[in-house]
Amino acid sequence: MTNEDDTVRAEQARKGSPFLSTTQAAHYISLSHRTLEKFRKTGRGPSYRKHGRYVRYHIADLDAWSTARAKTLTSNDV
Repeated sequence: MTNEDDTVRAEQARKGSPFLSTTQAAHYISLSHRTLEKFRKTGRGPSYRKHGRYVRYHIADLDAWSTARAKTLTSNDV
């Protein structure tokens, strides 16, 4: 599966359902799925939900998590 496939699947999911798989969610926020999985296990990542045995991320939760990390100044700018 290529990144283009993930992009298409994420776009389709966004139109039909606000929930994304780990792979789709990772692509949506520009992380690898492994990084997103590590963040989930350490509690550093966006909120997620369990639908049966499946982990799903709501697009609004991904957007909120990303927005909360917005920076206007880096340590190098001081």
